[in-house]
Order: sequence, then structure tokens, then C-alpha cells
Amino acid sequence: MLNKHTSKQIIGTKSEVLKGKKIVLCITGSVAAMECPIIARELMRDGAEVYAVMSPAATKLITPDLMEWATGNPVVTQLTGKVEHISLAGDHPDTASLVLVAPATANTISKIAYGIDDTPPTTVVSSAVGAGIPIVIVPAMHESMFRHPIVLDNINRLRSLGMEFVGPRFEEGKAKIAHIDTIVAYVLEVLTRPKDMKGLRVLITAGPTREYIDAVRFISNPSSGKMGVSLAISSIQRGAEVTLVYGPGTVEPPPLAKVVSVESTRDMLEAVVTNLKKEHYDIMISTAAVSDYGPDTKIDAKTPSGKKDFAVKFVPLPKVIEKAKEVAPDIFLVGFKAEYNIAKEQLITCALNKIKKANLDMIVANDISKENAGFASNSNEVYIIDKSGEVTHIPLSPKRVIASRILDIVVKKYEQKVLELQKSSLTPRSAEE
Repeated sequence: MLNKHTSKQIIGTKSEVLKGKKIVLCITGSVAAMECPIIARELMRDGAEVYAVMSPAATKLITPDLMEWATGNPVVTQLTGKVEHISLAGDHPDTASLVLVAPATANTISKIAYGIDDTPPTTVVSSAVGAGIPIVIVPAMHESMFRHPIVLDNINRLRSLGMEFVGPRFEEGKAKIAHIDTIVAYVLEVLTRPKDMKGLRVLITAGPTREYIDAVRFISNPSSGKMGVSLAISSIQRGAEVTLVYGPGTVEPPPLAKVVSVESTRDMLEAVVTNLKKEHYDIMISTAAVSDYGPDTKIDAKTPSGKKDFAVKFVPLPKVIEKAKEVAPDIFLVGFKAEYNIAKEQLITCALNKIKKANLDMIVANDISKENAGFASNSNEVYIIDKSGEVTHIPLSPKRVIASRILDIVVKKYEQKVLELQKSSLTPRSAEE
């Protein structure tokens, strides 16, 4: 009888943070596959068991024997009567903790996006999607391929399904695989992410609103909905039940959210009020870029072109967030405040004023004039401010990271508020009362 594979002696030598975790490493046909033995062994050093699954193209770049040496486990290069994809990533108690697709080619990303499973890695991912297993994808290809609009659309499609992406690094005309320590850190974050929102019901507003001037023309803003969708995905991953009131954004909402599509500010107000009256929500996060002004009347026709002038009178629109506490006084209410090209101190002052005016529990403020921050970008720099004036600064980071940090603070402050309400309800009334 053979002893345990000697390569497994490194498991847990660095930490045991991944002890008991089973990671399936899906390797596809990119030259970055050469990094996979090191990725596998670094994950093992943090306590994980790693199982490699290789596409036919990947086996032409590195050998299955190398990956068996690296992991200490047999390598899947074809699917057999053992139904390896189900054994590794099916819906059963001994299934994978996470599926890591690294490197992921443009071909593989696009196949996953459309449910095509004609290689062992893509079939494993298809099973993992159905089983609800976390999936992390690490792209690696030439930069021109990564910039292909369809590839970018497919990445956004997979993000909307809750899959997460690491990298790439843009160097020498290539979209290179992320650094190994970055990949490992990301896996650690996903697998140690708390389920601290289980049982909570969250209402999120996201995207822009449109205010029509006539039958075809409207005013709006460049909001994409990315921040709100990121918060919805992160909330679901942490166990929350999410309703997303969504204006006409450019990213797909997560399929596990209840989505209420709206267009105008009044549509959004009606949807928020209706949902808050109909069902109990613990938390509301208002990320939507709601129009402050709109035409006083909408012309129910297309205004002819060629006019010498065309005057439109704008009137203030109702503040959606200010109505929330009127309908649900005990809800934990989080607002967003975007300003343009102002000093940090002024930004925080504006945010504190907004907290008082709308009776918020917390607010997230940002300066949208900064490069790679704010509307339509994939990143942001924000200041999180609570009712006491405590400020947390999150430097320029991907919106997925910002969403996670925001929720860390939301959960903490929400729990404090619940405890305070419980204590106040137990405090005996005075004799005078």
C-alpha cells in the first residue's frame, strides 16, 4: 500500500487558514500555465487540498505529471465513467470549496459565459455554477484579445452571475496573469469571506434615472450601476436576500437578486416605497444616481428639429432617500454622496449634512472628478462616514473591493444599532413617565 503522496507534506506549513478547503484548479491553454505548479503549492502551504483539471491545450504546455507532483493528487485530463466533474464540483457534501480557473483564455471565458462545456475545465465550471460553488477566474492572453468587446461583455456577464476576476496585468502588449501572491490573496479572501448577512433583507438602489423632455429626449447622467451591482453581489455572497431597484444601468444585475427595473426618479421612489411598505427590510443602500431636477412637463411627441431655440423649465424632483425613513423608521439607511472637484474636508462636511437631512445611519462620499473614480469606472476612492462623524478612507480600489469594505462597516454598525435598540426597549420607564 502506497503512503500519502510526499508532495502533501507542505500542506499547512505556512498557515492553516485554508484547512479543510478543497480547491479545483482548472488550467487552460495559455503559456501562463507554467505558473500553475507554484499557485497550487502556495495554496497548499495555506492548508488547502488542490486538484488540477487540464484542457487538452494546457497539456501541450505543461504535463499532467508535473501537476500531479505539485498537488499530490491525480490530474483530470479527460472525463470518464468516474464523472470527475461531479465528483470535484457537484452538489454534494464533499464538493469543492472553490473553483479557480487560472489561467483563463479568451476562448474559455467565452465558453463559460454561454454554458459551453467541451473541455474538462469548462465542464467542471458548468457543474460548479449549478452547485453554487464560488468561481474565481484569472485571465491571461494578448491585450488585443482581452480588449475585444465581446470578451469584455462576457467578463461582465460572468461577473453578473457572481463569478470573480483577478487581473490581468497589462505589460508588453499582453494581458498577463496576475501575480501569484495576488491570486492566492484573492482566494483567501473569497474562502474566508464572512456569511455575516445571512437572514438579512437588503434593498439596494442603483443606476441612473432618466427624465424625459419629450417622447424621445431625456436628461440623465453617466452612472453605470456598477457600484450598486457590486454591493448586491457582495451582499448575496454574504448570505443576504437582496432586492435591487435598478435604473437603466450598463451592467447586468445578479440573477439571485430580485430586480425591479425603473426609469425615472418617480418610478424609483414608487418602487422603493412600495417595497418598504410591502415587506420588512433590515438595510437599505442607496447608490443610485437619482436626477435632482426634471422637466416640469413632458411633451408627448418628438419635438421637431431646426428650432431657433428650445427652452425647458426644470423643477426639483422628490428625494428618494429622504422618503425611506418615513416609510421604514427602523431601517439601517446608507446613502451615497457624489461631489465634483472639492477638497476632502468639504466633501466630508457635505456628507455629514446629508446624513442629518435624510436621517441616514451612514454615507459613502466620493469626488467624481478624480481619475479612474466615480461614474462608469471600475474603481473608486471613497470616504465612509457614520452619524458620529467617524471617517473611513478607502483609497482607489476596484469597486468589488470597495463593496466588500462598505459591507464590513455596514454589518458592524447595523449590529451596534440593533443592540442599542434592544437595550433601549429593556430600559425601565421612570416614575414620572
